[in-house]
Amino acid sequence: MRAIWKGAVSFGLVSIGVKLYSATEEKDIRFHQVHRDDGGRIRYKRTCQVCGEEVSYDDIAKGYDIGGGELVILTDDDFADLPLNTSRAIDVLEFVPAEQVDPILYNKSYFLEPEGTATKPYVLLRNALTDSERVAIVKVAIRQREQLATLRVHQGVLLLNTMLWPDEIRKPDFGFLDEDLKVRPPELAMASSLIDSMAGDFQPDVFTDDYRAALQEVIDAKVEGREVVQPEEAEEAPAAAVDLMAALKASVERAQAARGEKPTGRGAGEPTPISAARSAQRKAAEQKAPPKKAAGKRNDKGASAKTAGKKTADKKAATGKKAAGQKAEPAKKAAAKKTTRKTA
Repeated sequence: MRAIWKGAVSFGLVSIGVKLYSATEEKDIRFHQVHRDDGGRIRYKRTCQVCGEEVSYDDIAKGYDIGGGELVILTDDDFADLPLNTSRAIDVLEFVPAEQVDPILYNKSYFLEPEGTATKPYVLLRNALTDSERVAIVKVAIRQREQLATLRVHQGVLLLNTMLWPDEIRKPDFGFLDEDLKVRPPELAMASSLIDSMAGDFQPDVFTDDYRAALQEVIDAKVEGREVVQPEEAEEAPAAAVDLMAALKASVERAQAARGEKPTGRGAGEPTPISAARSAQRKAAEQKAPPKKAAGKRNDKGASAKTAGKKTADKKAATGKKAAGQKAEPAKKAAAKKTTRKTA
């Protein structure tokens, strides 16, 4: 890293020499503007609209538009005379709790490195900030502009966060803020349940820039002369739900299923309007078109009943014949005796 600024952190009678480094960098893929036909680079010239001549950087001044086509021209001498007491110093104004600084005020981040023999007071300030759980409110001038900033500790290093001035924060002016919209307690409870089901610890490394990765794949394919693989299309966002409670319940179910959890809380295990509607559709379809297997089972039962009835009838007939035979035997014996007597 290359230092972009040198100065000193000053609080009380203590002065700490430091170097300033940009703490962040953009990873966007950058392109040059080129001529579509031959790939030639497109260059822009600094030309004067009055005389038409090309102007060098040394001959360029700053002009402030006062309206009506008139400009006030400011030179480097005009800026040099401005009172910038913090031009080479980071002046500590006060120490405040970190939660009192609204994140919307933060602008850019810079690392501070101790310079020369300033390591010991640097470490002293770092440890004191850590123990106090506060941040330092400071003023600093970077690139000829005075800025409000904070000093806090990040991974053992003092971090300078430049901030916007309060009058640079726009006021939200939207019509719905004046409407008397009321949220029902069950809706609020279900929304809170959804937040709880999706709660976790923030781990920045888990998230990736999918667009940049896909764009890099296209560029690599162009360089290697191979076919570009079309990325899978993302699922379309669902349409706005008419029933807010149904949408919230379905969202809670999906979040819990993604985590492998069973439904919890009020209404756990109860069907949602969406799942209940799906169940009703399945039952209606089953009633209209009964499965073949079920019909086969009913036919088997009917055949079995017929077979059982036939067997019972045969059994009764056999029993009747046997009883009739038993009754006929004594009669036959009696007839035989009478015939014997007559013969004698």
